[in-house]
Amino acid sequence: MLAITQILSTAVPLPIKNIKAHQIVPKEISLKGERNGIEKNLFRDWRFHKDGSLNDDFILNEDAYFGKILITGNNFGCKNSTDPTVWALYDYGFKAVISSKFSNVFKEKALQNGVLPVKISSEFLQILLQATTAKPKTIISINTKNKTVTLEETGQFEKF
Repeated sequence: MLAITQILSTAVPLPIKNIKAHQIVPKEISLKGERNGIEKNLFRDWRFHKDGSLNDDFILNEDAYFGKILITGNNFGCKNSTDPTVWALYDYGFKAVISSKFSNVFKEKALQNGVLPVKISSEFLQILLQATTAKPKTIISINTKNKTVTLEETGQFEKF
């Protein structure tokens, strides 16, 4: 796997705190340990209604929001993250997740599977969430060499 040096992309804002591994990928899917098609189950219980129809109110189902970066509330990936949790993010197209806190297990699994967990301050996280929510085409730059996250429109940045 190639090392990530820079990601320049729009982002998907998901300002939910304490997202547990089974909310990222349902436990029964994660326990199967199969990767093929796992991205279809990313945030499945939020993306789809119980009858299988699309939940138009969930951010990943809105055409305006897309990109290689997921920006989440504090404490992402808590409660027993597994490889399938990260596979779903990666296979969906996310190359980085930005939050102000990650579980140690999620962080380890993410780094092993090609997703960059970027930990920033709660204050800068709020700035990024507000900017990307207000303007879906906002560009975020993550530079691993300089260890910075930059809001390209304003030049605001923070080291991670």
